Amino acid sequence: MRKILILGAGRSAASLIHYLIQHADQQEWRITVADKDATHAHSMVREGPEVAKGVALDAVEAEARAKLIADHDLVISMLPAFMHMDVLRDCLRLKKHVITPSYVPDELWKMSPEFASAGLIVLNEMGLDPGIDHMSAMRILDRIRREGGRMEAFESYTGGLVAPESDDNPWGYKFSWNPRNVLLAGQGGAARYIRDGKVKYIPYHRLFKETVRIDVAGVGGFDGYANRDSLKYRKTYGLDGIPTLLRGTLRKAGYCEAWDAFVALGCTDDSFAMELGADATFKDYIDAFLPHVANGDTRAAMAVTLGLDPQGEAMRKMDWLALFGDRTIGVAGLSPAATLQRLLEDKWKLMPDDKDMVVMWHRFRYASEGMHKEINASLTVIGQDQKHTAMARTVGLPIAMACKLVLNGKIHERGVLLPITPVLYDPILDELDRLGISFVEEDVEV
Repeated sequence: MRKILILGAGRSAASLIHYLIQHADQQEWRITVADKDATHAHSMVREGPEVAKGVALDAVEAEARAKLIADHDLVISMLPAFMHMDVLRDCLRLKKHVITPSYVPDELWKMSPEFASAGLIVLNEMGLDPGIDHMSAMRILDRIRREGGRMEAFESYTGGLVAPESDDNPWGYKFSWNPRNVLLAGQGGAARYIRDGKVKYIPYHRLFKETVRIDVAGVGGFDGYANRDSLKYRKTYGLDGIPTLLRGTLRKAGYCEAWDAFVALGCTDDSFAMELGADATFKDYIDAFLPHVANGDTRAAMAVTLGLDPQGEAMRKMDWLALFGDRTIGVAGLSPAATLQRLLEDKWKLMPDDKDMVVMWHRFRYASEGMHKEINASLTVIGQDQKHTAMARTVGLPIAMACKLVLNGKIHERGVLLPITPVLYDPILDELDRLGISFVEEDVEV
């Protein structure tokens, strides 16, 4: 029996665990799900008690964590990204393969020779974005290159959204993944990309102003904004000389204008605690970021300060959040971002009958046989239910399928890896396609 350890059983783990349990007997797997909440860990393996068990683990406890890792063949870290490095160091010392859905930190790239020397696979960026975006892009890029095409532009956008049938609020958004990550999206450095041969930078305070319209066939129009450092993928994708390369995030049209108001005020800052009591209202919270107004009209002051139309869509979104009423925060001493998160977790909650949606869109422009050509490829996935959301399926299933490849000896390369080679992307994309997670390609006239 091969033993798989999953560290962390949050929102994105359900479909991963389900897949592993469903394939456990055939693949000779035994699965352990470790979570800080023992009751939750047990609930996640209820469908397969013969092949899977839940255990309690606080992953910051080094001795307990290492003891559990030592007893398994492969570790899947679904922990917050900042916790991965401790897990990875344990896995190197204890000689265990690792899979994560997270971006590769520079520190880990430097450790790749050590993992390779130990005969270990450390497979990262193995979820949705990053993950399916890499695999689907590389499959088409490799095909274009085989056919003699020369890439001129590559753009890729992904969004974790709410399904149209559950879209009942003016923001067009509900949480289907870690709310904190949504609140802090775009922070930590300027977004960087290249357009027509010129490198561009968008600092955080302008990120949600500089959006583009992305129309996805069958789904509609979205705001697209630049995501992190697109340029680091030039070499990864074999696109060193490409004039245009941009990776971005999708939100429902109109979302970014309103979210930019929070950014401009400082409401997404997570660096300090506010001096607001638990009985302070969200009106007090907004007022704390505005110039003093004698008449106390916080709504009007917000519109004037930010240059927003008092009757416009952005302010209508603020009204829907009930920002200017008497609702109390309920907890003292939170950061601005954490205070806003308390409100949004209630207002943007997926209700029991709601479904989420994942949308991914790629644009490939290339020259071939003396002509300019373009391919658009799109993916739309609707969640099945509250547990097996579109986000949980598109993050968890690629990881589960990669487990099969690693444990069955299908991956011969060692060290820190990304899913950008056919040995990974072909079997995983093919299996996802059989499960209804499929890309639609369209040739576009240029």
